[in-house]
Amino acid sequence: MTTHPLSPVTPGSLSLPMAIPFRHRTFPPDDMPTRYAGPVHGHWWARAEEIGFTISGRVRDRYHLALRCETCGHVHASRIYTLMAATPQCPACLVARLEADAEAAGLMHLDRDPDHRHYSWYGAACGHALRRQHEIVRRVARGETELRCETCHAATEAAEAAARGWTLVGSDPQGNPSYRLYAHESGCGGEQRIARANMRTGRFDCATCGCGWAASPSYLYAMKFTLACGREVVKAGYSRDPLSRLIHQLRIDRAMPCRILSMVPIDTGHEAIRLEKSLHARLRRTHPDAIVDPDLYRGQIRVRSEIYDAKLTLLILTLLSDLDRDAPED
Repeated sequence: MTTHPLSPVTPGSLSLPMAIPFRHRTFPPDDMPTRYAGPVHGHWWARAEEIGFTISGRVRDRYHLALRCETCGHVHASRIYTLMAATPQCPACLVARLEADAEAAGLMHLDRDPDHRHYSWYGAACGHALRRQHEIVRRVARGETELRCETCHAATEAAEAAARGWTLVGSDPQGNPSYRLYAHESGCGGEQRIARANMRTGRFDCATCGCGWAASPSYLYAMKFTLACGREVVKAGYSRDPLSRLIHQLRIDRAMPCRILSMVPIDTGHEAIRLEKSLHARLRRTHPDAIVDPDLYRGQIRVRSEIYDAKLTLLILTLLSDLDRDAPED
């Protein structure tokens, strides 16, 4: 749980007044720290009154003034340069606006982030403290976006995994926000990347001890087709039975010349699909011009992508051959 550095929040505590140390307290002129003896020039007075402040005196050093806000009466120290060249903000009025924005968003403003002026700590209804950008909270208040508690969300994901006999280990080691890393608690104990949507629906299998395609032996393959227009194309993919996939799934026109060029055995379907995705990503990145328009093979090959010009045949076979050489011997 991420905790607020000044006032940690516990479930149920947000309904009670919270003692939050205020970083910008009002101080009367007689008690100002390190008063500085020096004149207050007339043009300083004029500028302060123009933007809604009254000068209460000089403090700290020759560079600072004490400004009293005419709206709320709060006194704060401000640099003379800021007063003259910009528009200083009253810290109390700023916090009041943040508190109003937080209330409109269903939150409680706890304290401003001392490390970043655009962020604050907020108390959520669930009892957890959240660090959020001020603009995000305003967008939540306007109904333009929603706010999610990371602690509660992680608990929900852990519960989803536990209901299916898995343990949530953490985020995806490959950085995909749609995936998580899980351990098969009720099975082999092995760790596996699984899409969170699949964990919720149960549409997955353990790649180590499962009995579905993910755990079954598979193949990476390369196939060659000759289209009706005479153009030769090559397809790379994976399947537990490449010959059956070619004859019964991919080929629509039974008279179309086609054949399997290479098959590389892979221990599991889970590993095969990982390698296949990596292979296609590389081909799309390095040879985008070799991707064949699906309109050319529509009605002849039952796929919508992953078909390349035959000029990539040698490269695909080389990549598959490298995988075959890297495979461990029995």
